[in-house]
Amino acid sequence: METNSFSKLLVLVFTVLFVGSEFIHCSVTYDRKAIIINGQRRILISGSIHYPRSTPQMWEDLIRKAKDGGLDVIDTYVFWNVHEPSPGNYNFEGRYDLVQFIKTVQRVGLYVHLRIGPYVCAEWNFGYMHFQLFLVDFFGFCLGFPVWLKYVPGISFRTDNGPFKAAMQGFTQKIVQMMKNEKLFQSQGGPIILSQIENEYGPESRALGAAGHAYTNWAAKMAVGLDTGVPWVMCKQDDAPDPVINACNGFYCDDFSPNKPYKPSLWTESWSGWFTEFGGPISQRPVQDLAFAVARFIQKGGSFFNYYMYHGGTNFGRSAGGPFITTSYDYDAPIDEYGLIREPKYGHLKDLHNAIRQCEHALVSSDPTVTSLGTYEQAHVFSSRNGACAAFLANYHSNSAARVMFNNKHYDLPPWSISILPDCRTDVFNTARVRFQTSQIQMLPSNSKLFSWETYEEDVSSLAESSKITVSGLLEQINATRDTSDYLWYITSVDISSSESFLRGGNKPSISVHSAGHAVHVFINGQFSGSSFGTREDRSCTFNGPVNLRAGSNKIALLSVAVGLPNVGFHFETWKAGITGVLLHGLDHGQKDLTWQKWSYQIGLKGEAMNLVSPNGVSSVEWLRDSLAAGSQSQLKWHKAYFNAPNGNEPLALDLSSMGKGQVWINGQSIGRYWMVYAKGACNSCNYAGTYRPAKCQLGCGQPTQRWYHVPRSWLKPTKNLIVVFEELGGNPWKIALLKRTIHTPANSEPDSKN
Repeated sequence: METNSFSKLLVLVFTVLFVGSEFIHCSVTYDRKAIIINGQRRILISGSIHYPRSTPQMWEDLIRKAKDGGLDVIDTYVFWNVHEPSPGNYNFEGRYDLVQFIKTVQRVGLYVHLRIGPYVCAEWNFGYMHFQLFLVDFFGFCLGFPVWLKYVPGISFRTDNGPFKAAMQGFTQKIVQMMKNEKLFQSQGGPIILSQIENEYGPESRALGAAGHAYTNWAAKMAVGLDTGVPWVMCKQDDAPDPVINACNGFYCDDFSPNKPYKPSLWTESWSGWFTEFGGPISQRPVQDLAFAVARFIQKGGSFFNYYMYHGGTNFGRSAGGPFITTSYDYDAPIDEYGLIREPKYGHLKDLHNAIRQCEHALVSSDPTVTSLGTYEQAHVFSSRNGACAAFLANYHSNSAARVMFNNKHYDLPPWSISILPDCRTDVFNTARVRFQTSQIQMLPSNSKLFSWETYEEDVSSLAESSKITVSGLLEQINATRDTSDYLWYITSVDISSSESFLRGGNKPSISVHSAGHAVHVFINGQFSGSSFGTREDRSCTFNGPVNLRAGSNKIALLSVAVGLPNVGFHFETWKAGITGVLLHGLDHGQKDLTWQKWSYQIGLKGEAMNLVSPNGVSSVEWLRDSLAAGSQSQLKWHKAYFNAPNGNEPLALDLSSMGKGQVWINGQSIGRYWMVYAKGACNSCNYAGTYRPAKCQLGCGQPTQRWYHVPRSWLKPTKNLIVVFEELGGNPWKIALLKRTIHTPANSEPDSKN
């Protein structure tokens, strides 16, 4: 009995020692070469997957595909605006279940880089920042702040401002404490090995001067003081104070160096493609160039890189920012919007990762020795003390292949490429030689019929009667709606004298409606007069057109439409949307300015207020069979139908090419905004070689920017699924089709460097 007790005691002691040693060794630090996990330097390969842009039912499959593709880390932002929709009220349910997402990553066996921000750049709703890239102006659309933050007294975003810092610290502490409670930091045995505070603040910090620098130091000190046990990162922040690591974002980061010699070189956003805007073409980044950029970074001593995006997903609901960012956030990523593997990008990058992994010991053990092999050719050689050797042979010429001599052996290098030699002799991978064929997308009929379309007209005639806001002058749209809806009605009336010349056969008067963005629909006495739209180049718009006025009182109703919040540049909380001026022309006494007269306002649509998009709310009004509604107004209509879930497990999409502009819901959940605006741009042939920029490789010119809209299968019931469409312009719902998305990838071929 005593022997048995002694044995149990020994088992208990060894168990405690083992668990204790595991906890002690759950550490993340860094030195000048790499992130160090449990005492081991690592080359870490990461990919961005944003949890709100897919469904919880998709997460594990996406993460497993990322792991199979050679990734070590999943990177995600934390989205403040969805988690704290009102002060102190939090939402971590469904697609916003951050803890469950991180636990899924842990279960699959990968690490996490948690980019708390809480200001983040992801083409999400509320804000974007202007920057210059390759001497061409692009717009980096950024996000993350809840709209209520704009109305905190005395607030000024992202500067040395007390109200902003208090709110930011509160949310950051909330997220960190949630992670600690669930033991999700690596220091606790969890998967989180890195955290990020702020995001791409460097340009703004420099512009703000002392206030920007003070805010940077405060944010870093605040984050480090939260004692997570893992390193903190600031991207695009050259003056990130110790111990925070500054990191690079961009298409290329091989020229980047951290701000201190004892910090590793991290690339937090290697852009795998580019976002898409309504009215613009689709940008694609050749995988040969992406692989070349990564290999260049690694050969210069980089040790952590993250693909932004590895799976882009979908901007469900009204989450797309910009303005004018599409509902699809595919980003030409290795895993497409629907969760399907995109070749050759996925497979070629997997081969790259395998080659880099074979070099890991040499890469983290030494600095490269650089040798010239020609005018445009170089060798970067890494050698460890125990004899490990890895070489990267580069040809930087964008047009000409090269034959080089290295270690008494010839190597052929295609243009704009790098060959990786894990043993300094065997060429196992070249960035320009692709052995995978291009995936062929197929959108196939699902054989699921949309039954019996019915229609309900948005009421325009009684707008003023239901208005609860009447003021002199024109309200700024976001201040009025607080982003509860894309829509705001501006309603006024104008008296016309019976003596006006146009009433006796003269020229019709006209109206000018000026908008700060992003679209406006004009109704005179309940009749549609026309629309005007902003563009991705200029979000403002002006409607000019003749109007049918009568003697006496005339009602003018203007529906202003937001297409993602328009805030841009420094202090984007001060930027505006909505109607800014209204003028009547052609009256006997000349021009009449309506801007400062009394206006009534209705926030949102009546159909929204009645919740027509939900299975319960849809029965609150009388719907007409679409054939009976054919003779009525074509604008501002609600359409509904039912359908059964298709068989199989292929991803699903709605083909909305027969429609105009609006929003769509399935069983009460918003698929997002749709708009059949045609893409303008230069869609020419694309050569992978040479410096990439988004306008270099474009598809879809002359076609709708986005035709297909993702319908998650997890949102469907076996039968009687409700689809509701709100259409602003017109369109034919009878031609809407539910399709199955498949990707056919031909068998692998011999490496090809001619694309």
